[in-house]
Amino acid sequence: MLLLHYQGFCAIVFYSRLERSEETRLYRIWTLGKIIPMGFYFDRDGIEIVPTVLSKKEISDLRAALSSLEVSPGCRNLMRQVPAVANLATSSKILGLLNARLAQEPFPVRSIFFDKTPEANWLVPWHQDLSIAVSERVDLPGYGPWSIKDGVPHVQPPVDVLEAMVTLRIHLDDCDESNGPLRVIPGSHRVGRLDAASIFKARSNQTEITCCARTGDALLMRPLLLHASSEASVPAHRRVIHLEYATRPLPNGLEWAEVLS
Repeated sequence: MLLLHYQGFCAIVFYSRLERSEETRLYRIWTLGKIIPMGFYFDRDGIEIVPTVLSKKEISDLRAALSSLEVSPGCRNLMRQVPAVANLATSSKILGLLNARLAQEPFPVRSIFFDKTPEANWLVPWHQDLSIAVSERVDLPGYGPWSIKDGVPHVQPPVDVLEAMVTLRIHLDDCDESNGPLRVIPGSHRVGRLDAASIFKARSNQTEITCCARTGDALLMRPLLLHASSEASVPAHRRVIHLEYATRPLPNGLEWAEVLS
């Protein structure tokens, strides 16, 4: 079943198996401005697209605030560099959106700005988001391996830490099939951390969905959800503010890297 929103009306499409060709035709309809796919349920699927979260003015202000950043292909620690993003991440609008879907109070812990352009066009293979950013390395049982990204320590925590997190992606541009949208396997977050063989099996046995979005839409997803993206076939701006939220502190002296005071 897929719920479609069209000019203020909703339609439910039932299918037993959504073939790749049918999925492609469906989303090509979206690129003509006809429909927006919105049939995800966050708890069940690990993903949800919420339409028109930000106004045109809010989008314009964020674009202006981000215009001076060097993005190749992403810019980390965004909340510390751009006050407008910190204000957005802690706004009542965004926190209310998350509170409606979470059992515990969320707080932002990491922020990244992505922009696919002709000069920075990339693909991301199927994966789960398994690492968190922390302020400094503290060796604890169940935490590892460690890595450094742009000078910030990252570590893979126990699965229960990731299961309590949520990612929010704010789209600053329309995102259709042509500019490398996110692709996901709904429900794949419910089976924990997956190895390469399990990822291959999930891809073979389950239908992937392309997540098209309009400017101002928000995409919510669980870190353990299998996702990927292709290179843009028609490169243009595909600006996304990527915000990660936790719902509890880390243990024994380990601290989130980007918690706002």
